[in-house]
Amino acid sequence: MYIMASGKGGPLYMGVTNDLARRAHEHREGLVPGFTKQYGVKTFWYEEHDDFREGIAREKALKEWNCAWKLQLINEANPEWCDLYPVGRMGPGLCRGDDFMKRRRLSRHPGAGRDP
Repeated sequence: MYIMASGKGGPLYMGVTNDLARRAHEHREGLVPGFTKQYGVKTFWYEEHDDFREGIAREKALKEWNCAWKLQLINEANPEWCDLYPVGRMGPGLCRGDDFMKRRRLSRHPGAGRDP
């Protein structure tokens, strides 16, 4: 499950994939026609799921959230809106080192079972 945008406050795009590095590259390089190619999106938030069905369920749930809640989700995990691409950089040292990953793990399922 991932959320992309053209930048802070830009239109949001979310999806589910079994290979985030590949998918982020496709979106970033404009290889996927449509919304992401038009807006030139970057990866600002993601979460991992053990089962693909969990990721799809989470995506459906987040699509029901209003925009402010989705922005809050990103801001809590990635307040600097660091581009998390390439996925090899999605770890310690990207924004604030281990603190970034700690925040991302802690906010993995904010709002689960409730509205923020």
